[in-house]
Amino acid sequence: MRIPLFYAMSAVLFLSATPSLAQSPEPPAPAPENTAEAPSASSPAPVKDAVFTQEQLDQMLAPIALYPDPLLAQLLMASTYPGEIAEAVKWSKAHPDAKGDDAVKQVANQTWDPSVQALVAFPQVLATLGQDPVWVQRLGDAFLAQPDDLMDGVQRLRHQAQAAGNLQSNQYQNVTVQAAPAPATPAPAPAPASTSTIIIQPADPQVVYVPTYNPTTTYGTWAYPASPPVYYPPPPAFYPGSALVAGLAFGTGVAIIGSLWGDCDWDNNDIDIDVNRCNNINRNSQITNNKWQHNSVHRDGVPYRDTRSREQYGRQLNGANQRDAYRGDNAQRAQARENARNSMDQHGIERPATSNREARDQTRRAQSENTVSNRMQSGADRPKTSDRAQNTARNTRENQQAGQLNQRTQDRPQDRSQVRQTSQKRPAASAGSARNNAFAGARSPSQTNAQAARGRASQASAMRPSAARSAGHPISRPSAPARQRGGRR
Repeated sequence: MRIPLFYAMSAVLFLSATPSLAQSPEPPAPAPENTAEAPSASSPAPVKDAVFTQEQLDQMLAPIALYPDPLLAQLLMASTYPGEIAEAVKWSKAHPDAKGDDAVKQVANQTWDPSVQALVAFPQVLATLGQDPVWVQRLGDAFLAQPDDLMDGVQRLRHQAQAAGNLQSNQYQNVTVQAAPAPATPAPAPAPASTSTIIIQPADPQVVYVPTYNPTTTYGTWAYPASPPVYYPPPPAFYPGSALVAGLAFGTGVAIIGSLWGDCDWDNNDIDIDVNRCNNINRNSQITNNKWQHNSVHRDGVPYRDTRSREQYGRQLNGANQRDAYRGDNAQRAQARENARNSMDQHGIERPATSNREARDQTRRAQSENTVSNRMQSGADRPKTSDRAQNTARNTRENQQAGQLNQRTQDRPQDRSQVRQTSQKRPAASAGSARNNAFAGARSPSQTNAQAARGRASQASAMRPSAARSAGHPISRPSAPARQRGGRR
């Protein structure tokens, strides 16, 4: 009996322990919920979309990546003000002999940003920038939106030029390679191009030589055949008898003392400013910060390319939401304006425009209505068909009457010649025929007919309108012989 009882007790203990064994894994169950919430709590901020790809950055940086660091920093700052660079290019063309610190002093009264004023010291650089304003704007937009990517692109291109044997120190520039600082935490070995920083400085700090080169060959085999770099050849006047050193041509140096006051900070991918040097040459715009900051006032209305730049540099001044109230634009005045517009609608008066677009639309409608009314007026001024027919008939009658008058005028000299001939053939009266003068016509019927014809011609001439009479040719009529009074007794 003891053995079956022992088995029975063992079975009961085993069955009672099974639920506890099945429920033992339940306490760690909340762990997955915590792991699901952990990423959301510690997830990094979303990375903004890149405005330009690496291929586009290398393409736009290729013409300037080998400039000395101070000049490159000055150019990158000024490229964020493309409108003022365009004005500086025009000024430089109008003053071809101005360069160096003297040129910067000449534009001190201009309203440009100091970085743009500094570029007039290098007319050859402005001549290059003036060839493609779109490229200048894209370069500035890239520097504002992606400064890290842009500075990395400059270093990447410098390493390519150095590997191709086209970047080295000479009498015009000093090229140094600075090792990158060791990372605080161990990381995989980076690419060789990112382990060092190439720095380019003028050989003489007071004389800057601006290199010119063909970017399609200076960097060796271009990594993006579909997007080759663009070559902007400078005017030959700036590089007379230039010296070609390792693929780079150097022209006449530009003597400077205070024109260049910026430099590239490769560790932080931004621009350092020499405050004292900048303030010495820019008397009208003094600064206190040694880090460059973009000033949207000098943007001159050129839009920013990316949303982040628009939000950061857009001209949203403090208290902008209170300007309407300051100008008296409140709910009461808005209601009064609306009532006035409704009253104008009731009286048939067109509402005034509330925006520039509406004003342009109203002007176009008015011009089109004037054009239609002018066409209708010109159509009303045209003579009708019946009036044209009456005018035609009237002109025909007048032409016929004028022809008849001309015919009469032509016939009149013939009648006058006949009268002269008749008068010449008339026999002269003798002294003895005076008593029989009353019967002279009976003896000469031709004389009587001639006198009658002359009378009819005179009558026709008297009845003729004054406008149809001839303008000259006096008529001489033979006078009748004087009659002797008295007779024989």
